[in-house]
Amino acid sequence: MDNQQLWQAILGEMELLISKPNFTTWFKQTYVHYNEKNLVVIAVPNAFTKKWFEDKYQNLIAKAVENITDNRSVKIDYKIIPTSKKPEESKPTQKSVSLEQNNLFSAGLNPKYTFQNYIIGKGNELAQAASRAIVKKPGEAYNPLFIYGGVGLGKTHLMQAVGNEIFKKNPSSKILYVPCEKFVNDFIQALSVNNTKSFKERYRKIDVLLVDDIQFLSGKEQTQEAFFHTFNELHQANKQIILTSDRPPKSIATLEDRLISRFEWGMIADVSSPDFETRSAILKYKAKEKNFKIKNEVIDFLASNIKSNVRELEGALNKIIAFHEIKDITPDLESVGKVLINLKSLPQKKSFHVKTLFKIVTDFYSISVNDLIGACRKKHLVGPRQITMYLMREEMKSSYPAIGQELGGRDHTTAMHACNKIEAQLEIDESLKQNIETIKQKIYSSF
Repeated sequence: MDNQQLWQAILGEMELLISKPNFTTWFKQTYVHYNEKNLVVIAVPNAFTKKWFEDKYQNLIAKAVENITDNRSVKIDYKIIPTSKKPEESKPTQKSVSLEQNNLFSAGLNPKYTFQNYIIGKGNELAQAASRAIVKKPGEAYNPLFIYGGVGLGKTHLMQAVGNEIFKKNPSSKILYVPCEKFVNDFIQALSVNNTKSFKERYRKIDVLLVDDIQFLSGKEQTQEAFFHTFNELHQANKQIILTSDRPPKSIATLEDRLISRFEWGMIADVSSPDFETRSAILKYKAKEKNFKIKNEVIDFLASNIKSNVRELEGALNKIIAFHEIKDITPDLESVGKVLINLKSLPQKKSFHVKTLFKIVTDFYSISVNDLIGACRKKHLVGPRQITMYLMREEMKSSYPAIGQELGGRDHTTAMHACNKIEAQLEIDESLKQNIETIKQKIYSSF
């Protein structure tokens, strides 16, 4: 296995372990520089990234390498190599070159995200159809387009595919893709140096604005104000806006009503976990893309056991490819089962502490733990409290008395009522179903 294949396998593991913004920020300009015997040297662009990897990601990377190579003696080191000296992996097409180099007009776009490699299934067909329609008439059809769903389901892929396709049709288009966290940081930086003019020029003098994880605006009043005016100016000029989130607009805590209203002006489309057929199609496509032969029975095994999202499917496949290329063996059910024995996506669920659940629920709804377990019965607190009780029952298998005790010493009948109520609501409330699914994904991806 060469350096590029090893690094792709490592990235597949890391993508499962850290948040998307962190993954994009820190791993974008890195690669394996040297890989021999018991030493893997990772190239990083600067000293700051090197220090960050050593402090924050050393153990995770080491564990990923150990899992992939089946070698516990591998040492991980880092070398600073400016990105301009990064070796060419393959000669890109002329269109890819123009897209990657035209930073002024296509900032943040990744040419690997296209409609051609986006697999369509029941869980994403509406979002995909709306995205295709936008390419034909940017700023007219579905403006804004708001795509929501859990982690790793292809929201970023779809959003960027729109940007890439528009740019392909009209290379003079000014397209900006930005994670919401960067929008927030850019605004804070502009305020700190008293220079909001350049901020406004960057975000308002464009043709297409793509903002990922817009729920990050939650609780940030001044930034919401800035985004409100940015949205208005672009929308009034018929500039296309696409937003993604892990939840629908009305479920984003502390988001101003006027923003919720605007986010609902166009099309709201959800993406849900892929069904068996879609998971199988994704695995077959990715294996073919990597020129890796894999039997249908192995595809079926993976598709049957890894159900949560596309990112975990790809991570599992990368791990399988790396292992079998290192061992130079053909994958079968036995060898694949051994590779994935510790993969968190497999059916057996890891247990977790109630404090983990409390933290994820309170973060999701932007409330405090004291609010969650307290006596206040305001609507914005009762809902998260009942969801917590439901998840304790369903995921932790806690008894009703134990649930009541953890949630402020409440009676077991209160816990029973909450669980029954949430269970009934799930039959008719798609938004609630999506929120609970997202919370569960956050729980099981937290360890």
